[in-house]
Amino acid sequence: MGFTEIFVATHSEALKRAAALESGGAAPSGGVRIPGISDFEFEQLGDLAGAAVHAAGADYELAMVDVASDSLLGVPPAMVRALAELLSYESEGEGNVLDDVAERWAAGEDMPFAADDARKYVQQVAELARGVDENSRTGLYVWSS
Repeated sequence: MGFTEIFVATHSEALKRAAALESGGAAPSGGVRIPGISDFEFEQLGDLAGAAVHAAGADYELAMVDVASDSLLGVPPAMVRALAELLSYESEGEGNVLDDVAERWAAGEDMPFAADDARKYVQQVAELARGVDENSRTGLYVWSS
C-alpha cells in the first residue's frame, strides 16, 4: 500500500500538488504524509472525530474535487470542523478526546501503526484542519496513492 497525504490548499494549489504527487515528484511542504493508509482509513478518522465531539452522523465522506485527478479528494466542512475541534474539545469525564480518537483509530482493522504514531498523525491533521480559512478559499484535501 502507498500513502495518503493531507494538506491545506486552495483548489488550484491542490490540483498542482496532486499533479506533483502523481508524477512521483516531491510535493511542497506543509502536509501530513501517512504511510500505509488509504482515503478509506482517513474517512474512518473523520467518523471517530465526529463521534468524539458529539457531531456523529454528519457528512464525513470525502468527495472527488476535479476530474483532473481521481486521487485528490476534498474533506467536507463537517469533518474539517470535527477534526479541528479535537484540539480544544472538552468533555466531562471523557479525558483527552484527541488521545481517545487516536487510540480507537489505531485499533482499527489493518491499521499499520500503533496508538503513539496515530496520536502524532491525528494531532498534525487536527492542526491542519484548524488552519483552513474559508475567507481565503482554502480547504483540507486528501491525496491517496
